[in-house]
Amino acid sequence: MELRQLRSFAALAEEQHFGRAAARLHIAQPALSQQIKQLERELNVTLVDRTTRRVELTRAGRRFADHARTVLASADRAAADMALVASGHTGRVSVGFIGTATYDLLPVAAREVRDVLPGVQLELHGELLSPALLDGLADGTYDLVVIRPGSVPRPGVDVRVLRTERLVAVRPDRHPLAGRRRIDLARLAGDPFVMHPSGHRSSIHEHVIAACAAAGFRPATAIEVGETATLVVFVAAGLGVALVPEPVRSLRLDGVSYVSLTVAPTIGLGLATRAGERSPAVRRVAEIVEGVARLRP
Repeated sequence: MELRQLRSFAALAEEQHFGRAAARLHIAQPALSQQIKQLERELNVTLVDRTTRRVELTRAGRRFADHARTVLASADRAAADMALVASGHTGRVSVGFIGTATYDLLPVAAREVRDVLPGVQLELHGELLSPALLDGLADGTYDLVVIRPGSVPRPGVDVRVLRTERLVAVRPDRHPLAGRRRIDLARLAGDPFVMHPSGHRSSIHEHVIAACAAAGFRPATAIEVGETATLVVFVAAGLGVALVPEPVRSLRLDGVSYVSLTVAPTIGLGLATRAGERSPAVRRVAEIVEGVARLRP
């Protein structure tokens, strides 16, 4: 039994006339008659009573017509759903964000995906570190991750640079340099620093160390924290100063102030996917995240 046979029988059941049904299906009348006869042989029942003027469904035919309409409607829904999948308008996409992209990029990108792709189920994960995000991309936890691109590429991962961001200083409100709109990074040489974890746990740690080295010093003491929000809270508590990418300014907190640097180091922001990613929904969400990132400095 084939879908074309069911469509032919459904058309005949509605038209109750071989000629009109054949014309509606754009096939020859003998071909339609042959399909109906084949169905009857397969089902071992008589579906229609044929007369010279019209066609009437038998009791079995009326019952089978209900089945045919149900199957055809289900097939049409399946085809429509697969068309949405193929176009990237439906599916599930899991996206992970580093902490500094959680505050400005995540909410804007999520709203845009919801507006443009309402059929896509978006799973959002924020306040994570780049190494953990790349591990999650590799094991399938995430489909897309917004990271700080590293100098050593990972096999099986494609990374696109979204933008570069300036580093800014975060100070407690009671800091001696409070009120300055711009400072030399070297003026913070005597302060303790609050930083993301060292080693391979965070990609931004080495950028901060390099920025300090370029300014002629190395932080004498450092407190390490995993989340950017916690880092800013520690600065507000007076435990030290910090360097963060400029979008973190959107994380407003009493007790801290953000200040530009006279010579501002920059750090990249990237979007990583599995190499050869084939999911249309993942590709469409990636395009939206990329577009939003490029519009927001």
